[in-house]
Amino acid sequence: MGCSALARVVVLSTMMVGVSAILAPPAAGQASSRPCPPSVERMRWIGTCQTAVDSLGPLPGKPMFWHLDTYPTLAAATSDKAPRSTVVESLGQIWLFTIAEQGWRPHTGTRVATIGPLPLIAASAYTAVYMQSIFEPGTTTRVHAHSGPEAFFTLSGGTCLETPDAIARDSGTKQVLIVREGPPMQLTSFGTELRRGIVLILHDASRPATTFDTDWKPAGRCAR
Repeated sequence: MGCSALARVVVLSTMMVGVSAILAPPAAGQASSRPCPPSVERMRWIGTCQTAVDSLGPLPGKPMFWHLDTYPTLAAATSDKAPRSTVVESLGQIWLFTIAEQGWRPHTGTRVATIGPLPLIAASAYTAVYMQSIFEPGTTTRVHAHSGPEAFFTLSGGTCLETPDAIARDSGTKQVLIVREGPPMQLTSFGTELRRGIVLILHDASRPATTFDTDWKPAGRCAR
């Protein structure tokens, strides 16, 4: 697993679907497309929202990774963009998110993590959905599923994921979880501090990133 020394990777043995933590009811079983509020409000906004959606087109037939780099200004991040790079303001920082091979590096910036390889599904074109989430301890999301692999990087707080077959529990600063497209799941935040994280869903561009049309009901194992 290619990840920087700053982040401990947790991969679920069942490779279950990751979290987008949708808190508001979507229309017709589809994902909420709620964008984040202006950047000055994002640090205070509780919930999950999209910071960026980027059409990447086809990807090379080789292992792909999510590279996370930070910059002092938007101009500095924008000038360092590569193909499949996206500049995002999230959780009080300016990020350059890039989907590329493991050895890719920007010209400047501060490397925070390299997450992958991402378990890609076959598709002729891909879309990257980037989100941020800020949850109070004890928050439980709606049951949902994704149409592509997801990775999320937790900066604070605890995360518990439940699927029909397994749970994964993690907490601490700079934790990484990579999960495949697959079964329905539910996320619960735990601990004594806000759960703050950033998320990537890298999905088949011809399908919605997130759906809610499932009859599965969690057993509540994250609350035990």
